[in-house]
Amino acid sequence: MDLPIDHFRLLGVSPSAEPEAILRRLQSRCDSPPDQGFTHEALLRRAELLRRSADLLTDPTDRADYESALIRLSESHPNGTVGLDLPSSSEVAGLILLWEAHGAVEAFQLARQGLQPPQAPALGSGREADLTLLAALACRDAALEEQDQRRYESAAQLLIDGIQLQQRMGKLPDQQRLLEEALQALIPFRILDLLSRDLGDQDAHQRGLTLLDELVTARGGLEAAAVDGHQPGSLSQDDFESFFHQIRSFLTVQEQIDLFSRWFEGGADDAGFLTVLALTAAGFSRRKPEFLEQARGRMQTLANADLDPMPLLGCLDLLLGNVKDAERHFTLLRDAQLQAWFLNHPGDRLAAQCEYCRSWLERDVLPGYRDVDASVADLDAWFADRDVQSYVDRLDRKASRRIPAEEVPLAWPEVAAASTDSSFELDSLDPSDSASEDAEVPTPLWQQRWVRPAAATLALVGIVLGGLALLRRNWTPAPLMLETTSQQASEPTEVEENVEADTSSPSPANDPVASLKPDLQPSAPSEPLVSDAPTEAELQALVQGWLDAKALALSGQPADLSVVAREPLVKRVERERAADASAGRSKSIDASITSIEVVDRKPLRIELRAQVAYSDRLQGADGAVIDETAPRDLSVTYVLGRDGTQWRLHDYIPGS
Repeated sequence: MDLPIDHFRLLGVSPSAEPEAILRRLQSRCDSPPDQGFTHEALLRRAELLRRSADLLTDPTDRADYESALIRLSESHPNGTVGLDLPSSSEVAGLILLWEAHGAVEAFQLARQGLQPPQAPALGSGREADLTLLAALACRDAALEEQDQRRYESAAQLLIDGIQLQQRMGKLPDQQRLLEEALQALIPFRILDLLSRDLGDQDAHQRGLTLLDELVTARGGLEAAAVDGHQPGSLSQDDFESFFHQIRSFLTVQEQIDLFSRWFEGGADDAGFLTVLALTAAGFSRRKPEFLEQARGRMQTLANADLDPMPLLGCLDLLLGNVKDAERHFTLLRDAQLQAWFLNHPGDRLAAQCEYCRSWLERDVLPGYRDVDASVADLDAWFADRDVQSYVDRLDRKASRRIPAEEVPLAWPEVAAASTDSSFELDSLDPSDSASEDAEVPTPLWQQRWVRPAAATLALVGIVLGGLALLRRNWTPAPLMLETTSQQASEPTEVEENVEADTSSPSPANDPVASLKPDLQPSAPSEPLVSDAPTEAELQALVQGWLDAKALALSGQPADLSVVAREPLVKRVERERAADASAGRSKSIDASITSIEVVDRKPLRIELRAQVAYSDRLQGADGAVIDETAPRDLSVTYVLGRDGTQWRLHDYIPGS
């Protein structure tokens, strides 16, 4: 047979090795033969081949002739492979040496070929036993080499071929079991490999879906408490959750609906929650409210004592225009802190519900699909869609809802004028949340409870949305249930919402804005602060300059905020003023720093906590007061940064 290896590689020496080094290597190889169970005859033939190669390479004349032949072959066949011509009696020994020389793929293929008719050895012979063992060992090593190169499907196919060969030979059950375990351990990698390929390769994508379905079914669901993470070929629950999180983004929303529904119907209760999310994402992104109706129906069938369904049902009712049921569900919340957030929201209850709904869509529903844009949940576009409006109308007629004359949908300008102009800051309601965030173990997606919105993902959902007239017609205004006289530092307050009203920006961060009262004269922003070590008085002047400049800008007067704040904050104020101007509103806000405390000071960053005396008034174009905040004290954290030599405001955290 032609063995694809040269004498240097067979011995395991460099082409420049000296005779002494070759002889030492020969002795080492002969003294340490493979101990996996090859026959004595095969090992003797192996040692004989090693000695022959050493004799040739230590003889100067023979080595020179051999090296010249190698050079000629490389010139005439640049893409060819050098080989050794071995007699059939040395075939097994040569394949063992090829396997030892890291030629596992070639060794497996040649051993497999040697076990096929007509050259198959006699049954029960030593040659058959050696080739069968070598095929198993080489197959495993070849699969590992392919896996190291991230060619998981190629590795799996090698293992499948090896298992089939072992099944046919029926001599080495232990080796067959090892191959099966290696194949089982490859399944998550194969799934990720197949699903992450271009969608044009539909065959690979479908194989990946099939493997994923089989994996979850074999585990008994997404959360299989009985799975032993130390068992070969199995995934612990933590590893599976990490793997599942990676592959979701390679699946379309319809594929996830099909998979989750099938798992749920097969008894995996943990998949029911994901089915609801996938149906909601499909319905919202495609403007198909019937999918949301299906999600609502599925949600009502889930039986999970740890899951509070009320926020989810409230959001679904709201999106379907059923504000009465939404209100009922939101009043039955289990989470006391979330209840407090709704009660303390400065706008009406419908504004708070819409704000929470949009946060829920952006954070929990829309992310995780290959074909869904999760960047923004546009409620305006949802309620303005004709299909959505038609569907809601059909639900209205079906439920025989009555619309009183005074609740007829308002025209666009009237909706805007009657809306609550607010962007309520939703910071964590638990002061310890931010401190312990990094230490917390993330909850599996299918176990998440509906809790309060996070500050990083929430922003204004103003009632200025024209489509919300569709909701207003089914909403019966009622007094807010409670007004708190004192606000905890971790709870959002009415003032925090009003002071950073931004109906056109998705930014969640809100802080008090200062303005001079109408009867006071406006003042220009403070001069640039360039001190290397600003005093508390200078820091207070900088923050007060920001408040004064922002107040001027929001009142419609010219102000250069770039002196005291970075560009993102300046743009935010400009957007807020543009929204007010388009609605014919004006703000009169009074805010002043009463005290400051430096929390952290570094060469390029200063964090300080300020007490702000604050009051405001929002007026319509006709001078009528739309909203008003009584004077009160607020605590706000400001973060200053040094841009070159100048200090500017980089960010702020209300209620901190």
